[in-house]
Amino acid sequence: MTLLSRQTYAASASNVPNFKTGEPSDQVHLEFIRDQAAIADPAGGEAVEAYHRSLFLYRNAGEMERLDQQARLHEHRLRGLELRLSEIEGQLSSLPHLLANPLGPQPGEPTERPPSTPWNAWDVAMFILAGVGVVGLLVFGIFNISFNLLESGLVTFQENPVRAYFWAALLPAGALAVKVGWDCLRHPKLRGVYLWSCLVLGILGVLAWLSAYAAVYPSLSKNTAERIQSLSVFSAPTSDVGWLMGTNSAGTRWIDILLVGSQAVAEIFVSAVLGIYMTQVFHRHHSARSSRNPRFSQLEEQRVKLETEMSRERLGLAEARGQKQRLEHQLNALLAFAQSAWQREVALRRDQTHQQRVLLDQIASQLREQLGGMVLGNRVPALREPSSPTNPPTDITSRS
Repeated sequence: MTLLSRQTYAASASNVPNFKTGEPSDQVHLEFIRDQAAIADPAGGEAVEAYHRSLFLYRNAGEMERLDQQARLHEHRLRGLELRLSEIEGQLSSLPHLLANPLGPQPGEPTERPPSTPWNAWDVAMFILAGVGVVGLLVFGIFNISFNLLESGLVTFQENPVRAYFWAALLPAGALAVKVGWDCLRHPKLRGVYLWSCLVLGILGVLAWLSAYAAVYPSLSKNTAERIQSLSVFSAPTSDVGWLMGTNSAGTRWIDILLVGSQAVAEIFVSAVLGIYMTQVFHRHHSARSSRNPRFSQLEEQRVKLETEMSRERLGLAEARGQKQRLEHQLNALLAFAQSAWQREVALRRDQTHQQRVLLDQIASQLREQLGGMVLGNRVPALREPSSPTNPPTDITSRS
């Protein structure tokens, strides 16, 4: 065919990778299109398309499968990296970026300080009241315990009254120890549990002290005259008193032990809770020197590394998908070209058939004209008669 030459077909298929050994040449593919056009089958276009699709997959099926598997591998890696990144971001959201450091930041660490909230009237009033409460509780506890020790009649406290005050100093030391225990905790949840535990113990100590004091208050409210009047030589110790009014092996009443013990517990834990509250208020309004949180820094480095790997995997996934789409578009272009070549070949054969039919019609008409002239020439001599005096020659035209 002159319309679809071998050079045109070879140029259109030049972008497709070269055939392997034993693959048919481009002339064979062109002859296949010509044969389908010569058969004049209505399904010839589908046959041409299926042939070229198979031909393209024969050349590029391995490359397309490799790109597909490569894209799946990148997607699997990307999902794993996204899951790890979400876990790290969740851990970072619960960790502070900077930690308070009384020694200040180390060389190379950030020197900025976290922002602080300005003081207001409520926080100032609560801070002052908490401080006054701590001082009042400790002073009251020291004087109360030291007075009870001095009134106990023990020789060591009678000879050296200062010892009683040193013994009473265990109350502020205990409250300070409870406060130090809260400072040593770093996790916010543990600090919250610790604070509420101290508050519950302090309130229980206050309630126990109030109950014990209410039990002995009637006897404490009597004056000396009422006490003397209630005494009698015939009075005997009653046996129906409760166990709180009883005594232990050392002769001390249980109610007195409960009073002193509950007072000590209440003063220690309530003072510690007030001190913790003062610390919290102070930290809200004071920007302490801070240093970088090592755990936060480690997770931040892992997050940056994961983001870098995710970017690399996204680029690999985009490249694999792009190469696969390029091959798919190349297949579509090859199929469109094959359809166009087949349609052009069919149209060319249709035109040639029409021209041949017209030419044959012309030849047939010419032959009919020539044959008609030859038959007419042979019949003219036979129709003429011989001339005589009686029968002059007549023309065939007049005779007819």
